[in-house]
Amino acid sequence: MTSAGYLVNHMARLFADGLRKRIVPLGIVPGQFPALLALWHKDGLTQKELLALLDIEQATLANTLTRMERDGLIKRKEHPADARARTIHLTDKARSIRDAAYKAAKETNEEALIGLSDKERQVFLAFMQRTIASLKEGEQS
Repeated sequence: MTSAGYLVNHMARLFADGLRKRIVPLGIVPGQFPALLALWHKDGLTQKELLALLDIEQATLANTLTRMERDGLIKRKEHPADARARTIHLTDKARSIRDAAYKAAKETNEEALIGLSDKERQVFLAFMQRTIASLKEGEQS
């Protein structure tokens, strides 16, 4: 198969499956991972701030956050300055799995890229970043 779209989609599914196998024992799923990464970096973000960081649909993020709250990974609190907004905070449970989740992601990446040299990895990542940038530009025009 030589279709870039097909290959990228297939690779993304394989990455997600590899990550899922490693993080399910931690009580999380791949769809929650981007929000957790953002909150591990800066806890107490609003949903609007998370949306801007994650580049996903509002409804998708809302559903993900609801599931994360149900699973005991986050708590929502009233925003100190904006009565309409709520801030999203990690629970002790979410903080306690951070290192194991990072390790799982690193192992997934290592497994996927094992057949590439360091230079090939750099080139591969650069090509993916350029492709993403091109697709984003196309969305805006």
